[in-house]
Amino acid sequence: MRFQLIQPHPLLKPYIEKMWVFESSGKMPAEDLKLVVPNGNIKLTVAFRNGIVAAINGQRFASKEQGISLTGLVDMPVILDADKDIATGTLCAEFNPQGAYRFFRMPLNEIKNQIRPLDDILGTVAQQLEEQMVNVESVAGKVALLQQFLLNQLLLQEEDTIFEYCAARIISSKGKITVKELEKKTGYSSRWLNMKFTDKLGISPKNLSTIIRFKQYYNAVANNAELSFMKNDFYDLYYDQSHFMKEFKRFTGLSYSGFENTTNDFGKLFYKE
Repeated sequence: MRFQLIQPHPLLKPYIEKMWVFESSGKMPAEDLKLVVPNGNIKLTVAFRNGIVAAINGQRFASKEQGISLTGLVDMPVILDADKDIATGTLCAEFNPQGAYRFFRMPLNEIKNQIRPLDDILGTVAQQLEEQMVNVESVAGKVALLQQFLLNQLLLQEEDTIFEYCAARIISSKGKITVKELEKKTGYSSRWLNMKFTDKLGISPKNLSTIIRFKQYYNAVANNAELSFMKNDFYDLYYDQSHFMKEFKRFTGLSYSGFENTTNDFGKLFYKE
């Protein structure tokens, strides 16, 4: 397996948390859990070699080879794998929570916990991009095409400063800021903020906060094999250990005791920094 981070174009950096290319010789090992934990990002994926299959809440989604798909905000565990046991290549742009709405003119709650073909959303524009991707052989060329497409899309949607401010505060506070605090800082009601987040991101600010809190811990373990979820300093954002364990099961689908004896090397790749 090969996982390579790509530097986004400077104009895209405020909206894209990371871009990456994943390549492998085939399906993931059968003993690997293949679990991808929610990280608060909406993802645009190009399956340029082989297709991708994903299971979310009992529903199966398939991204065809040479297809481009948009994954809405996911707030539950995902099981991900290559479609066929052949060489696989995937290019992905992960939008940060405050950035995705700038590229897609639609209420993003419509694709929450879903993976949709991009041409279902953007029509001819997406079809043209897929055709261009097929005609470019190099990965670098595909990256350049995707970035130019995103730069063109960025010009189509106006900035929402209040939403972006609130999403950025949730991230910078590591999910600790409350909705009441956001009300005080912005002058807008919780009802208004919930409506804004549902439209621009797909989930409420409170739900985003729970994802961002857990993301701190999962990122730490994914990037440092010596760390354990059971270290006491992992509970500083939670009321107590039981609160943490409840969130752990929500986002992994497993109890900690069930998770610790599994292999999830593939899933951890997506949290590498």
